[in-house]
Amino acid sequence: MRIVVTILAVAALASVPLWLRDPYLLNALITTGIFVIGAMSLNLLLGFTGQLSLGHIAFFGIGAYVSALTSLGFDVGLPGGFRVVHEPWPPIIGLVFAILAAGLCGYFVGLLSFRVRGAYFVIVTISFAEVVRLVALNWVELTQGPLALTNIPSIALPLPGFGELTLRTKMQNYYLVLVVALIAYLLIARLVRSHFGRAMRGLMENETLAVSVGIDVTRTLTLAAVISAAIAGAAGSLYAHYIRIIDPEVFAFINTVTMVIMVISGGKGSLAGPVVGGLIFGLLPVALRPVMAPEAQWIAYGGVLMAILFVLPRGIVPSLAQRLTKRRSSTAALALTETGIEERA
Repeated sequence: MRIVVTILAVAALASVPLWLRDPYLLNALITTGIFVIGAMSLNLLLGFTGQLSLGHIAFFGIGAYVSALTSLGFDVGLPGGFRVVHEPWPPIIGLVFAILAAGLCGYFVGLLSFRVRGAYFVIVTISFAEVVRLVALNWVELTQGPLALTNIPSIALPLPGFGELTLRTKMQNYYLVLVVALIAYLLIARLVRSHFGRAMRGLMENETLAVSVGIDVTRTLTLAAVISAAIAGAAGSLYAHYIRIIDPEVFAFINTVTMVIMVISGGKGSLAGPVVGGLIFGLLPVALRPVMAPEAQWIAYGGVLMAILFVLPRGIVPSLAQRLTKRRSSTAALALTETGIEERA
C-alpha cells in the first residue's frame, strides 16, 4: 500500500510542469522542493536520533558556497604570501564537492558536539552556523561578502555523444530537484530500515539500553550527522545553481526554523512527514500573499502551525496514520462481533 501511494505521489508531482503554466508558482515549487530536501536531512537527526540541530542551515549554506566557488573559480591570498588559484570547473562537479564538503563538516561537528546532549548540543550547532555565516560575510576576497557571488552557472548534465544539457528553464530545474528529492527520500528510507536505522531509533528511545547491547553512541550519531549534512549540502548546491546568486543571508536563522517547522508539522520520525509539512509551509506564503499584508501573513502562518499541532499533535502524517489504523481496527472488531452474533443465532 505504501509503495502504491509513493508511486502515485511521485507521478502526480512529475505531472505538475505539464499543466502548471504559471512561472511564479513553478518557481515556488522549485524552492520549496529544495527546502523539503533540507527538511528530510534534518528529519534524519531530529526524527530518528532525537537530536535537535538549530544550525542545520550551515550545511545547506556550505553546500551552496562550495558548489558556487567550484563553478566560478577563485583567486585568494593565504598567510605567508601564498595564493590559491582555482579555475572554474563544471557545476556538476561543484554539486559533488558540495556533498563531500558538507558531509566532512558534519563529521567534525558531530564528532565534537555529540559528546554533549540536550541544550548543549543545540548551542554547539547554533554557534557553528553563526561562525560559518561570519566567515562568509567577512572573507570578502573569497565569498564577496555582502556583495554576494553572482552569475553562478546553471547545472549542466553530461550526455555522452551529445555534449551536455544545461538546465536553464524552470521545468528542467523542477525535474532536477524532484529527482534529487526522490534519491534522498529512498536513501533515507533504506537507511532507517537497516540495522543502522534500528540503532538510531534505539538511541532515541532508550540510550542506556542501547549502549548496554553494544551500540556505539558517538559513532552512530556522527554517521547520521554526516549523511544528514551531505544531503543538506546537496540541497544548498541546487539552491545556488538555481537562484544563481548567493550571499551570507542564506545562513539566516529563519531558514533553519523553516526546516524545523516542516519536520515537526509533517511529523518527525516519518519518511513522508517532511515532504507533507514542506509542501504546506513552503507554499502557504504563496497562497497568503495575494490576500494578506506581510505582517498578517506571519500571524496566519503561526496560527496554521498551532492549529495543526493542536489537532494533530504528533504531526500530520503520524497522526492521520494512527487514526486510520484505529478506524480499521474498530471496523474489524465490529465485523468479528457481528459474525459471532450471526453464528449464535
